[in-house]
Amino acid sequence: MRPSGALKAATAAVAAIAALGLLLSACATGGTGARDEGPARSDSVVPGPAAKPSASPTTAEPTRLDVVQLVKDDPQVARAVKEDLKPCVADEYPVDVSYGNLTHGTVSDIVVNVMTCHDAVGMGSYVYQMKNHRYQNVFKAEEPPVYAEIDRGDLVVTQQMYEKGDPVSYPSIEEVITYSWRTNHFTEVSRTHNEYSNAVGNGGSAAPTKN
Repeated sequence: MRPSGALKAATAAVAAIAALGLLLSACATGGTGARDEGPARSDSVVPGPAAKPSASPTTAEPTRLDVVQLVKDDPQVARAVKEDLKPCVADEYPVDVSYGNLTHGTVSDIVVNVMTCHDAVGMGSYVYQMKNHRYQNVFKAEEPPVYAEIDRGDLVVTQQMYEKGDPVSYPSIEEVITYSWRTNHFTEVSRTHNEYSNAVGNGGSAAPTKN
């Protein structure tokens, strides 16, 4: 038996209401129909350009005038050396300054030789090491004439000695002492003793050898 016209109309009305309900439900939830069933969205982020590492801080080497002031302010430097540490001409001080790695630190050590203006006689030699953000005296030699220098990571100190009658420019004896940094101080590792003729370069003649 076929359904009556009224029943058909009622059935169509119910179907329309159901379809309208589904449409409203989809809009309320923000859905997009069957496409919502696709794969889940990935939360990974494409990394941007890597940040450039900042340059490590560098410590500028002190200027010659900075080193002069360092020596003047050093309580370990003899008063006589400080008093003689004056400009020879204008602001040119009689100091030789060398920078190098002697104490195995991250900042260069400073080797300073203080000399006389007239004849460049070494009055004092010093080594300064950067420690706790300031330079500290870790070596000194103040028996003139003396001169210190850096040689292949070691500290080499030349100490000249005079015999009676030797002119300033021609000492008779010279000792070359090599120091190496061990733990927290310099240790002597070798010493060379040289004796020179006081006749050479002195305008004199060698004394005859007695038989």
